[in-house]
Amino acid sequence: MTQLRINLQNTPDFSGVERRLVSFDSAGVALSGVLYLPKDASASLPAVVVTGAWTTVKEQMAGTYARELAARGFAALAFDFTGWGESGGMPRYVEDPKTKTADIKAAVRFLAALSDVDDPKVGGLGICASSGYMANAVADCDEVAKLALVAPWLHTPTMAEEIYGGPESTAKLIEAGRAAEASNEPHVVTAASSDDENALMYQAPYYTETDRGLIETYDNLFNVASWEPWLTYDALASADRLQTPTLLICSDAAALPAGARMFVDRTRAPVEEIWLDDVNQFDFYDRSDVVKIAADASAKHFGKVS
Repeated sequence: MTQLRINLQNTPDFSGVERRLVSFDSAGVALSGVLYLPKDASASLPAVVVTGAWTTVKEQMAGTYARELAARGFAALAFDFTGWGESGGMPRYVEDPKTKTADIKAAVRFLAALSDVDDPKVGGLGICASSGYMANAVADCDEVAKLALVAPWLHTPTMAEEIYGGPESTAKLIEAGRAAEASNEPHVVTAASSDDENALMYQAPYYTETDRGLIETYDNLFNVASWEPWLTYDALASADRLQTPTLLICSDAAALPAGARMFVDRTRAPVEEIWLDDVNQFDFYDRSDVVKIAADASAKHFGKVS
């Protein structure tokens, strides 16, 4: 493992970062985003699309990392996926890897075309579940020059069965998802709760804390129709096609380190790995020292260090 030291004297100054509200199209749906930029930039900038964990919105970890990258000299885009946050699209709150992958491709095209961006090839940074979507998009997208995966959650259908209680339990969830999809009324549950045992994430740190992820803009809902696309998703399949230089930052204390190691072993792409000691999944989302390590490494990987 590698434990990187933190240079606190090189902490980014976020007063030098500006936010620009943007909107772009993905398969006919208007997606809402925030473009983070260094203030008073005198030249066009390297650019990165940043995406966050499942069920989340752009103001959570995606926005945190986009702001960090902007402070390091990048144009960084965080956005709400189809059916989430301030973006359009129906049905709402569905964790659909196929749709989210298509949205990432649309975000890449939008960002690469901006006058603020100095190169038609941009970077892609995926956090947690969206690491799989980002890698899938990048594997099929010529506009992305480099990829970074932070605390990646990368599962196969077989792994999902093990995680969610075995084949019988998984089959029941998929059955419930199909019933929800066929219903005339959406079937949504609370995504995160500290007191509702039926919530998708019960007593999960970050998501249940108002000073962390439980923010006003967080939808905090999960459409049960998500179960089939989520549980049958193979997040490792893109490793076979990926050729883009990749940075992977993880920890054995993260949620699914086995998937990260499997991805590295399987891909043909050049991969740089950074494994941190005793850093849990939620630490990667907003713990200042951990985010700084990941942002510094990502900025270096994407080609600019300030």
